[in-house]
Amino acid sequence: MSLKEKLPSFNQWKRLFKILNKKEKIYFSLFFILFLFSFLFLSFNFYFNNTQIVPKQGGIYTEGLIGQPRFINPVYATSNDVDRDLTEILFSGLMKYDSNGNLVLDLAKGYNPENEGRGYTFYLKENVFWSDNEKLTADDIIFTIETIQNPDYKSELRTNWLGVDTEKISEYAVKFILDKPYSGFLERLTLKILPAHIWKEVSADNFSKSYYNLQPVTCGPYKIDKVDQDKKTGLINSLTLERDENYFNQKPYISKIIFYFFETEEDLVEATQQGRIKGLSLNNFQSQEIPSFLKEYALTLPRYFAIFFNPEESDILEKKEIRQALNYGTNKQELIDKVLADKATIVDSPILPEIFNFQAPETVYEYDAEKAKKILEDQGFKETENGYREKEIKKELAFSFKSELSYGSENKEVEELQRCLVNSEIVGEDIYPEKEITGYFGNKTKEAVIRFQEKYREEILDPGGYTKGTGTVGQSTRKKLNQICFDNTQETLPLKFSLVTVDDPVLKEIADLIKEQWQKIGVELEINVFSVSDLQYDCIKPRNYESLLFGEVLGIIPDPYPFWHSLQKVDPGLNLAIYENKKTDKLLEGARQLQDMETIQEKLEEFQNLLIADAPCVFLYSPNYTHLVSKEIRGINPGLIADPSKRFSQIEDWYIKTKRTFK
Repeated sequence: MSLKEKLPSFNQWKRLFKILNKKEKIYFSLFFILFLFSFLFLSFNFYFNNTQIVPKQGGIYTEGLIGQPRFINPVYATSNDVDRDLTEILFSGLMKYDSNGNLVLDLAKGYNPENEGRGYTFYLKENVFWSDNEKLTADDIIFTIETIQNPDYKSELRTNWLGVDTEKISEYAVKFILDKPYSGFLERLTLKILPAHIWKEVSADNFSKSYYNLQPVTCGPYKIDKVDQDKKTGLINSLTLERDENYFNQKPYISKIIFYFFETEEDLVEATQQGRIKGLSLNNFQSQEIPSFLKEYALTLPRYFAIFFNPEESDILEKKEIRQALNYGTNKQELIDKVLADKATIVDSPILPEIFNFQAPETVYEYDAEKAKKILEDQGFKETENGYREKEIKKELAFSFKSELSYGSENKEVEELQRCLVNSEIVGEDIYPEKEITGYFGNKTKEAVIRFQEKYREEILDPGGYTKGTGTVGQSTRKKLNQICFDNTQETLPLKFSLVTVDDPVLKEIADLIKEQWQKIGVELEINVFSVSDLQYDCIKPRNYESLLFGEVLGIIPDPYPFWHSLQKVDPGLNLAIYENKKTDKLLEGARQLQDMETIQEKLEEFQNLLIADAPCVFLYSPNYTHLVSKEIRGINPGLIADPSKRFSQIEDWYIKTKRTFK
């Protein structure tokens, strides 16, 4: 008999409840419900234990930016935060950064270093297409770099590529030849690449005016879908980016990204609080103001803010001891507590040893107002009644009478004597009415000297027992002439200088607090605030400031050369403290030509100690970079980023929608 013949038929099952008594029906129902729940539980348990949540394509992300896009073009994007953000998403480079700040391959599938760091051959991926379906080749790499190197295009990146030659090896291989080894060269290759077939026919004069600066052909994870531009004002309200199906790496999950542009921070904050914006980078939110749907991501950025001293513009700041006193008189922790809401770390070194795992500097200027005061006292700056300090300086006279002059003398001193006696504002109208300046000591000059001597009888004649003038310029006469004919030999030098900074709410607060701190040690500080463009062109480029509150962004590969080598004192160099030291120059030159990180570290640590002892600036703080993003956006992995735009370097990993798949 088969199993089927043994089991009850469907009709028999239907009659089951008719043959069961009431008690049996209850038991049967209970057991059936328990069985059903057990089956469902085991099924769901099996499903959830053997599946995982994974990102799913779809969704729209919106980010708010302050400013306007001008050049979505790697050649010019460095001068505008908005352009940098858009270029980061729309273009690709040979190299890129991962979420930990490490350099990884992007357009390149591999490379070979050659000739002890003087050459690199890069091999391109062969499945890379521009958004117009043209293939990306070595020609695009070479065109981009040669365009930047050409001074006619006026790219701010030009100095990064001086001393680098490019050579096409094949359609998908390019060689870089360096004048000398440079340890940070691979970081240069994060440069985003332009399509040569689009731009090669555009002249240098028209390069910045081209339509493609706002409607670019791209090769990044996203491409431009829509530009919403106000027809009356010409301002761009928003840019919509869509996922590029041609993208050669992992396709992004989020289907569209919309960037909205705002004129002011207040407008951006309001739009965010209304829920229109899902992401922004803005440090002016107070903690209690951050909408609950946003999550804070703290990103580490290798940057610092400092007060750079310009000794070429200030005699006071020329003295190392004064600069050291200003370091001791600066309470960095108070700046962080009162202005930065504890969202920053103290900086004591130009190489940020905490970020790059270097040794801390030998000298740290801990806040010590009393020590600062003592240094200033030792330098001759005494505290006055108003609390500020000043110093009496003995001046060297431009000229002084040193020889005995009498009738018949003829020389330069006689000429200066006559000039003095002619000056009625000094000696009076009646001393030398003839006003003849001949350089010869004649009778008229002698009579003038006699009148001068008798006018100042108590100081010239009486001490020597003379009753009337002699007409001879002796010691006591010369002393009086030197006293009244030339500037006072004492000059008062106030401990006063100016500080310039950018018109930014945070930096203005920092400057005001610095002024208060330095006032306590006797320094009178004058603060001048400029717009970003005015500060750049009127102050920084010509180095027209006594002191400057400003920030500097370093690379992921440490290279202080552009900021502290003496050859970088003049624009476009970034040596804002006009610092010069032959020993540190050699250390910086040596470090950037090495490939071994351990040796580089040794040289940079020695450099930091020498520079800090010279105190060319006051290192202040490194602010946290906070990216506020809606909690519905996942896949964000905060870490070390090279600059703010690199918060998007892993945007293809971000996602909104999810699904379950079997493991």
